[in-house]
Amino acid sequence: MELKRAFKLLRKDVWALACAGYILIITLVAVFAYPLSSDKTQYANQMHLSIHSQPPGFSCNILIIPSGEPENNKNFFFGDINKNEEIPIKEIRWFDNRLSFKRYGNAMSHFEERSFNQFPQGTTRKKIEAKYLKEKHFILGTDKYGRDLLSRLIIGSRISISIGLVAVIISLFIGVLFGSLAGFFGGFIDKLIMWLINVVWSIPTLLMVIAITLALGRGFWQVFIAVGLTMWVEVARLVRGLVKSTKEELFIQAATTLGFSKSRILINHILPLLIAPLIVISAANFASAILMESGLSFLGIGAQPPMPSWGGMIKDHFRYLLLGKPYLAILPGLAILSLVLAFMMLGNSLRDALDVKS
Repeated sequence: MELKRAFKLLRKDVWALACAGYILIITLVAVFAYPLSSDKTQYANQMHLSIHSQPPGFSCNILIIPSGEPENNKNFFFGDINKNEEIPIKEIRWFDNRLSFKRYGNAMSHFEERSFNQFPQGTTRKKIEAKYLKEKHFILGTDKYGRDLLSRLIIGSRISISIGLVAVIISLFIGVLFGSLAGFFGGFIDKLIMWLINVVWSIPTLLMVIAITLALGRGFWQVFIAVGLTMWVEVARLVRGLVKSTKEELFIQAATTLGFSKSRILINHILPLLIAPLIVISAANFASAILMESGLSFLGIGAQPPMPSWGGMIKDHFRYLLLGKPYLAILPGLAILSLVLAFMMLGNSLRDALDVKS
C-alpha cells in the first residue's frame, strides 16, 4: 500500500516523470545503440583521418572499396566488422572502365584512380553510385580521429547505464547481506562487520577503485567490479540501522514468541520493509557509479579504447576547449551531467514520495 501511495504521488511530480522518462529513453538508446547509430561498426570506430574535427552538420561523399570478402560479420547488438576501405572524397571523375577521385583534405590537386575491376564483377557506374558511393552526414561532426561523434555518444551510453546497473546490483547484494546480519544478530558479528565497514569507509573511494582496477587489470568488467565493491558500505550502514530498529518492533517480538526461525523473520518480515529506502539509495548510487566510471575513464583506467566512454571522450578532446572546438568535450560532458542529474532528481522525488527519513 505504501508503494502504491508513493507511485500516486510520483505521477503528480512533473520533474520526477521527466527524469524517469529521460532515463528510460537513454536506456532504450543504450540497448538499441547500433541500429540507432549511423556508424554501425563495432564501437563506432570507423576512422576517417582526413575529415577529423569537423563541425556539426558536416557531410561528404564516401567511396567504399570492397575488400572482396563475404559480408557476414553483421551483429545487431555488438556492431559490424567492416573490412572495406572507406575514402572521404571531394571530387570524382568517371571514365569508361575506371574512376578517379580526389581525397577530402588533400591540399594538392592529386587524383587517384580505381578500376571497375576492384568492385564485384559486372559492376557499372550506376551500381557504384548506388551501392559504393554514399553521402554521409555527421550530425554532431567528427572527433579528432574522424569518427562520427553522435554514434560514439550513443554507443558510450551503454557504458554509463551498464556500469550503474551492475554496480548497484553488486552493492545491494553485499550491503544488504552484511547490513542485515550485523543489525539482526548483533554481538561479535556486528562488531566484525562494522570494523570492516569502517576500514573500507576510511579509504578514499576513488583511490580504492583505482587500486582494485589496477589489481584486476584495466578494462570493461574490471571497472564494474571495482565500483560495485566500493559502494556497498553505504548500503550496509543503512540496512544495519534499519534492521536494528525494526527488530525491536512488537510484531517481530511476536513472531519470535511464536517460534518463527530467525531466517524467516529476517527474510519475510524485516527485509521487505527496507524496499523503499533501498530504492532511494540505489538511485543515488547509480548516479555515483556513472560519475566514478567517467572519472576513471578520464584518468585512462576505465573502459579502454576503442570502446567509447563519455569520460574517455572528454579525455581525448579536453584540449579542444582552447582550440576553438569546445563542443568535442562539452557534448559528452553534458551527457554525463544530464544523466547524473536525472538520477539525483528522481532519487530526491522518490525519497519524498516514500517518506524515507533514514
